[in-house]
Parts: sequence; structure tokens; C-alpha cells
Amino acid sequence: MPVLARKLRLHDYFALAFGTMIGTGWLVLMDDWLGRGGPVGAALGFAVGGFILLPVGYVYGQWVKRLPDAAGEAAYAAEVFPPIVSYFTGWMMLLAYFIVCPWEAVALGKIAAYIFPSLDSFELYRVAGQPVFLPRLILGIALTLLLATINYRGIRLSANFQKAMTSMVLVIFLALVAISGFRGDPANLHPVFHPTPFLSILLTLQIVPYFLTGFESAPKYAEEANPDFRPSSYMQAIGLALGVGALFYALCILAVGYIAPWQTLLGKRFATAVAFEHGLGKHWPVQLILVMALFGLFQCFNGNFAASTRLLFAYARRGTIAPGFATIHEKFSTPSVAIIGITLGTLVALFLGDAILVPVTEVGSMASALGWLAACLSFWLVEPGLRLRFITGLGICVSLLLLLMKLLPAFPGHFTHAEWIALAIWLILGAALHRRQPPAPEPIK
Repeated sequence: MPVLARKLRLHDYFALAFGTMIGTGWLVLMDDWLGRGGPVGAALGFAVGGFILLPVGYVYGQWVKRLPDAAGEAAYAAEVFPPIVSYFTGWMMLLAYFIVCPWEAVALGKIAAYIFPSLDSFELYRVAGQPVFLPRLILGIALTLLLATINYRGIRLSANFQKAMTSMVLVIFLALVAISGFRGDPANLHPVFHPTPFLSILLTLQIVPYFLTGFESAPKYAEEANPDFRPSSYMQAIGLALGVGALFYALCILAVGYIAPWQTLLGKRFATAVAFEHGLGKHWPVQLILVMALFGLFQCFNGNFAASTRLLFAYARRGTIAPGFATIHEKFSTPSVAIIGITLGTLVALFLGDAILVPVTEVGSMASALGWLAACLSFWLVEPGLRLRFITGLGICVSLLLLLMKLLPAFPGHFTHAEWIALAIWLILGAALHRRQPPAPEPIK
């Protein structure tokens, strides 16, 4: 029977996890982040978010050593909870990864239209008042098919693509931080919070789960590790991806606020590019930033696409959805049918445009926190050691807090009717696809 190819090493796991986190949010949504907390408040929100998620990352590192299953959270929850709880835990986590794919495909059109305004032509229709343009739609479809082909032909090809994109993102990012440090002005940072320090950090902390989702994707490729890969290296990959990811976002916010007066950027399209153009008085930084954004888009799309396909494959192998999705390609050793399924789902969502994807993205943030909570709670129930239980308890508290911040009306930025509707639709779809009496999962090779 065909099995998944075992070719991944530590740098592959880091690139896949880091790339899953870092897309185009730092460019497309920078004005929103600054509006939430000001430069220092927003940066602290991401830094604090990365720090408090360390116990969650630790739990994932422990889980993957004990249970190297691509089903991730679903497999962990299955150890202590009923099958239906395990299934919907995994189904919600699948949303957290999957929804990024059409979002990045839509973002490609946005960035390309900024460079070539003529792409905003040939309006096909509108969704929730937002136009869907034919040229931008074609670009999104082409990118989706390209990444689907790369992933279909092997995890080694996908990982190499991911490493190349991640390297370019980090090199350009460091250059931009250096430029801001030399040419910026501390006066541009004032006021450093918006509106108050506590509320600034809290409002930013609410979106951290969505933008830091990805550090826990490493276990989804546990069955594709090189035979000489050490289990302890999973923890290194997870911790490194989480730390570098949180630092990336925090420094990016500070660099933007330092190079130009941040309050002038509120409501600006692509505020990061606008800030550097304003601060340097030249247009070439915009081109550099847009190139970096494209590399980030490619790596984020590819990372989330790969993670989504592994989850879909693993759920099918466990028998909780149609078993055909567990098919492994004999030549390329990839989950070929799952890849086709995620490709088709991405293309369908792409036609809805970004207006519909916004509330689903908010649900994705909640889904990430729910998956982290399930992983931590499951580990706490199976782990007898007091030290590990204490660390896991911290992870439970953090995950629960992040989850409640989206669900409870007492918190600013909680779910609106649109998010509740999006969540209901996803749960109904999951219920429709669920197989009630799954066969026992095959043992991990």
C-alpha cells in the first residue's frame, strides 16, 4: 500500500510552519492593526500573543512525539473525547487553514491591481456590494492551480518552494526594518497607544490567533519526516516558527509607525507601502514591499494549502469523511485526492470574493483557538506528570481566553451576526460530510 513520502527535515518544518503564518496581512491590514492599538500597542499585542502561546506550542511538541498523526487535533481529541467531538474539533481546525487559501488568492488580485489598475475592469458581479473583476479572478485561479500542481507532484517540491519564498520574505523584511531604523523618527510613534494601553493590547490580541495560526501545522507533516529526523526537533521547529512569526509582526508594525506618522495611515490602502513611500519620499520602496508581499502570499497560500490537504487526508483515513480522500498517489506519494478536493473548494470560495471571506476569516481565528484548546485539554487529561500538567494548564487558560474573546459579547470585537452565520454554515457542511460509524484508523507507518 502506498504511503506518504518521508523527506522533511528541520528547516522544511520551520519554513512550512512560518510560511503558514506570514502572508499579506502586514501589508493589507496594517491600517487596521494601527487603528486597534497604535504602533506600540499593536506590536505588544503580537509580542504578548506569541509569548503566551509558547505553552500551547510546547503541548503540540509533546503530542507529536507521542502521536505522529497527520490528523493533529482530531487525533489528540480522540484519545479522551467521543468520536463526534474529535471530528468537529478537526473540522473546525480545517477551516482555520483552508479559509486562508481563497483569501490569499483574492489578495493576489488586490496587490496586482495596485500595480496595474487596469485589472479592476470587466466586473462580473457583486457579492455583498463588493465587485468581482474577471482579470483578478483569473489571477487567483491561476495561482491556485499552480500551487495545486506543486503539491500534487510531491512534498519535497512543495517544501523547496516554501523555503525559497520564506528566505526572500525574511531578507527583504530585514532590509525594510533597517531602512526604517535609519530614516525614521521617534516622533512618528506618538501617541504610542490607541486608545489606552490595556485596550490597545486587548484589541490586537483578539486577532493574534488568526495571524499566528501555523506554528502548530508542523505535526500535520509528522508522517512525512525523514527517517533520521529526531522527534525532539518538532519542538524546535514549532518554537522557532512561533517566535520568529510573532517578532516579524511586532517589528513590522514598529517599522511602519517609525518611518511615517501612523495616524496619517489610518484608512489607507496598503498602509505599509504608503508609509515607506511617505517616509523616504521615493516610490521604489513600494515596489520592494509589493515584491515581498507576493513572496509572502505564495508561502502563506502554499503552507495553508499543504496543511489543509494533510488534515483532509487524515480525516478520510480515520473514516470520518469519505475514504476516497485518503488516496495516496503511487508515483508522487502525495494525498492526491485530498489535494484535488482542497483545490476545488478554494476555487469555489474564490468566486465569492473577499466580501464573504471576511466573516469566515473571523471564524477561522476562533477555530484556531478552539483547536489549541482541544489539544491542550486532551494532553492535560492523558499526562500524569505535574510539571507537564502545569505547562499544559497555562496553554488551556490562554486558548480558552482567546476563544472567549471572540464568542462573548462582553469583549470588544466579538462575533457579529455575519460570523455566527458563517460558523453555522461550516458546521452544517461538516455534519453533511460526516460518516457516523467510521472504521478503525489504520496504524501510522
